[in-house]
Amino acid sequence: MGREGAILARVVEVVFFHRKPRAKSNFSVEYYFDAVRKNLPENINWRVEQAKYSSNGVINRIKMTLRAARKQGQVNHVTGDIHFINLLFEKKRSVLTVLDCGLMNTSSLFKRFIFKKIWLQLPVRNAQIVTVISQATKDELLKYVGCDPDKIRVVPVFVSEAFKAENTVEFNAEKPTLLQIGTKSNKNILRLFEAIQDIPCRLDIVGELTEEHKVALKKYNIEYVNSVRISDEEIVKKYQACDIVTFVSTYEGFGMPIIEANSVNKPVITGNILSMPEVGADAACLVDPYSVEEINAGIKRICRDEPYRLNLIENGKVNKLRYQAPAIAQLYVDIYKELESGERNGTSDSV
Repeated sequence: MGREGAILARVVEVVFFHRKPRAKSNFSVEYYFDAVRKNLPENINWRVEQAKYSSNGVINRIKMTLRAARKQGQVNHVTGDIHFINLLFEKKRSVLTVLDCGLMNTSSLFKRFIFKKIWLQLPVRNAQIVTVISQATKDELLKYVGCDPDKIRVVPVFVSEAFKAENTVEFNAEKPTLLQIGTKSNKNILRLFEAIQDIPCRLDIVGELTEEHKVALKKYNIEYVNSVRISDEEIVKKYQACDIVTFVSTYEGFGMPIIEANSVNKPVITGNILSMPEVGADAACLVDPYSVEEINAGIKRICRDEPYRLNLIENGKVNKLRYQAPAIAQLYVDIYKELESGERNGTSDSV
């Protein structure tokens, strides 16, 4: 076996650092990396180090950082929103995943300063390689950290194999079921409610509704059902049973519902900003998420323009192929082996 073959066959120890688990949501970084690990080859010897404390308060975060430093392995991969725990890591063995820069959207100048320094600039500086889940996230991160762009690698999220076009129903153009995944402020559902007030439809909402949401639903006389904390199997069934997936967010680091809709052969409407056009490509109806009129027109076009709708679905069958688990897991394998073999020794960054 040649030198290159020996390097590729060598066992690499990877330690995944996760935050303390939160209540299960339908997309969380812990479940994502669990799926990544299932697709790693046998010569990647991994273990998970889960934080013992919630990321609340200075003392807890110091304890988390000190404990993580003691648990380092050959390659150390920090996932989720606890970026700061890599501050005592050996840089040349450190990988950091940044899902988005949403923390910078706070209105508090002091909080933005802390987030920028402790969650972004210092952790990025102390990582040999940083991964992000979209080019849009990379572009946004570079605005805050000012490092070598080559240090930041785009490794997309992959879609679960559970999302398949099974048990689907004929499209109901007269009264479609709209599936809305998520209810946080960035999901923009108040504008969605306003946009569909004149569209005969049934809205299937997954996520906690606030009193403001309920008032708006009543105001616009929208027929709806609401589910919270449902299983992955139930989520898949909702995708398969709906007519249109609505995802007109104002902020996303990636946008999994776009690919999930593609995977079950459903048309999806989404925002034309940040990562969403990158992820949806020509397989989504792109609209200005700040425009109620555009959201309304987009949903109506999907309902009334059958060739357009079928074209979105056909394009989705191709688009989903970009987000399959084995190929994306291999991107992480390449990064781990790059660090293990020392190919990036001597990288310098300015923050």
